[in-house]
Amino acid sequence: MATTKIKQESPRGIFAVIKQSLQGGEADYTIGSIRKSVILLAIPMMLEMIMESVFALVDLYFVGHLHNSSYAIQTVGLTESVLTIIYSLAIGISMAATAVVARRVGEKDPSSAAKAGMQATIIAIALTTLISITGYLFATDILILMGSSAEAAAYGTTFMQIMMGSSVFIMLLFLINGIFRGAGNAAIAMKSLWVANIINIILCPILINGFGPVPAFGLTGAAMATSIGRGLGVCYQLYYLFSGKSILKMQLAHFLPDWEQIKVLVRIAAPAVLQFVIASCSWIFLAQLVATTGGDHGSAGYQTALRLLMFFMLPAWGLSNAASTLVGQNLGAKQLARAEQAVIKTAKYNVIFMAVITLVSLAGADILASFFTNDMEVQQIAVQAIRIMSIGYIFYGIGMVLINAFNGAGDTWTPTWINFGGFWLFQIPLAYLLARHFAMGPTGVFIAIPVAETAITLTGYWLFRKGKWKKVVV
Repeated sequence: MATTKIKQESPRGIFAVIKQSLQGGEADYTIGSIRKSVILLAIPMMLEMIMESVFALVDLYFVGHLHNSSYAIQTVGLTESVLTIIYSLAIGISMAATAVVARRVGEKDPSSAAKAGMQATIIAIALTTLISITGYLFATDILILMGSSAEAAAYGTTFMQIMMGSSVFIMLLFLINGIFRGAGNAAIAMKSLWVANIINIILCPILINGFGPVPAFGLTGAAMATSIGRGLGVCYQLYYLFSGKSILKMQLAHFLPDWEQIKVLVRIAAPAVLQFVIASCSWIFLAQLVATTGGDHGSAGYQTALRLLMFFMLPAWGLSNAASTLVGQNLGAKQLARAEQAVIKTAKYNVIFMAVITLVSLAGADILASFFTNDMEVQQIAVQAIRIMSIGYIFYGIGMVLINAFNGAGDTWTPTWINFGGFWLFQIPLAYLLARHFAMGPTGVFIAIPVAETAITLTGYWLFRKGKWKKVVV
């Protein structure tokens, strides 16, 4: 790959790099300009995460205009909160796949990289099958446990069943994209989400409201559209993965369980999964706390704000994913200083992005909330939540880069302990104290979020500077 640095005074050069990042193709990120490497990885990764966040926003927009909009919005939000457990597993396993694949690519061993990717897929499918069956069978009970009223739970049961039953598509989308990212081809990961979202955007209004011979399925139609879209996105991934066009040449032998390889992946993935389960369970607790202290309208307002927060946060997460690939490949190539420089450069770009998003959120909270619901009470709560939570956006952005740097190095235990302390020992008690003891209700929960995220980021930065992550063997 070209190693020419991107010069600020050369718009043509920058345009060429952007074009290259969108076209895709595996690349060696152990040489050349770090700035160029970050841009080549970050642009498709950000667009990939924007596409992932669009799923929930598209559903939220269309169901927010149904007759029982507060029930519908609450169901979509609470279901997404439960699905964060799936996301946690998917992200954790994909982190392990990215770390191992990137390390093997950095060592110039693509055959071992391909094998590692397939072994991770075996693990992922086995886990997701068990969770999908459980979620489908106990959908109503889960919604009620999350704080939904009996009426809202009955209204949203089918939606929950379809989303949980098709969660294998969520798992595979994240995992296979993680494999592509580890190989340095972030553009394919991005394009698979484009395919999935285009299908979802087309089908959502048709299946929710009906069109021609197609009946109106209401809220259930949103789940059908999302599941079909994600399923076709996975088909696109599999086509590219097995077409022979990738550096990762899949062989039949890669599908046979290799218990030693699986042990290595589980050793890396287990704490990675745990770190995101810890975070997800915290978000689930907060959603339940808002629902019980703020009622259906309070829950709907919070879920609206949370979906908007994730819409802005996921692109930042995509940008921070560049650090994971860069750290993995450069540690594999024994270039420790370059790995650290890549993390710092990525963090700077994420700070700029999140600063812009902070201004947009503070200034446009009313417009953003009104776009997704006509209910004035829901809007009022959503606006308050958006403005309070956006105060910590810059710290969120830095923290994401640090987490991905640790995970990309295979040091998945460090962010796990950070999340345990930050979420369970600090955020949850603080939110409960403010919401219940000081009778602040949902507002107390909103305040606890940026406070805890800031503390997590500061802790992560301190541990990053200590440098233990550079010595991890994968």
